[in-house]
Amino acid sequence: MKLLIIGGGGMIGQKLASRLATDDRLGKHEISELTLFDVVSPAGPAGAPFPVHLRTGDLSNVDEAQALVDQRPDVIFHLAAIVSGEAEEDFDKGYRINLNGTRHLLDAVCSIDGYLPRVVFTSSIAVFGAPFPDAIGDDFHTTPLTSYGTQKAIGELLLSDFSRRGMMDGIGIRLPTICVRPGRPNKAASGFFSNIIREPLAGAEAVLPVSEDVQHWHASPRSAVGFLLHAATIDAAAVGPRRNLTMPGIAVTVGEQIEALRTVAGDDVVGRIRHVTDEKISRMVSGWPRNFRADRATSLGFQADASFEQIIRAHIDDELGGTIG
Repeated sequence: MKLLIIGGGGMIGQKLASRLATDDRLGKHEISELTLFDVVSPAGPAGAPFPVHLRTGDLSNVDEAQALVDQRPDVIFHLAAIVSGEAEEDFDKGYRINLNGTRHLLDAVCSIDGYLPRVVFTSSIAVFGAPFPDAIGDDFHTTPLTSYGTQKAIGELLLSDFSRRGMMDGIGIRLPTICVRPGRPNKAASGFFSNIIREPLAGAEAVLPVSEDVQHWHASPRSAVGFLLHAATIDAAAVGPRRNLTMPGIAVTVGEQIEALRTVAGDDVVGRIRHVTDEKISRMVSGWPRNFRADRATSLGFQADASFEQIIRAHIDDELGGTIG
């Protein structure tokens, strides 16, 4: 089985590649080769028992999309995107990458007669816009209030329509905010959710730009990889014509995040969080969804973390070698 990860240099792409290298198979099928593609040079997973090809390029270039698909991968993981804050600040760049790049990829798949790969598209809970019910169910409408959310919602519609017409076998997964993200802060407006956990655990100060009563929907990087693997192997007939699914997660307030950090790591670590309100971020966050009932995904076997404490402990084990700074 040939696999392609677009956005393979990113955090989730790298963790997915590492998991595939460890498993040496996807579902019931052995992996024959893996291609990682990104705008910056991705790193190959250590010890992979199959050939790994590393490619760089821009998916918004139609020729790049076609060259990737011409290799006829059996499963395509489409993870590449400009993150929320950057897509809002740079309108043209957001649409060029998040919309045009996706369209080029889907068009390239459809250009090959008899080719029907599984395409796993990472969407986002940003496809939903306020006002919200207490918990957003599977039938809630998609009315995004950001450019990023709009771009992802359009991608969902394209994936559904192309799959309906038998041009591909697509599954879209709306990821919760992934927390705790390792590495350096990025331009995602949601980055502070990870920063207030990651930096204190590493012995550094973190700035909290919103009030502690802000509630949000989270899943760990471990869960995100699990979602992708399950989406790649799930029976499309069980999913049915509604090809886009909200992934399960944990709804917690920022205050509950901080208390979970206190339980796991103690008062000294929590004391490294500094409250500095950012009105721009606070306004943006006020229009984000807070809680979900991901009944369809759960019934189809997608599984998330049991608690925010579990999310923190997973970060300590996976990124800090089990040691708190």
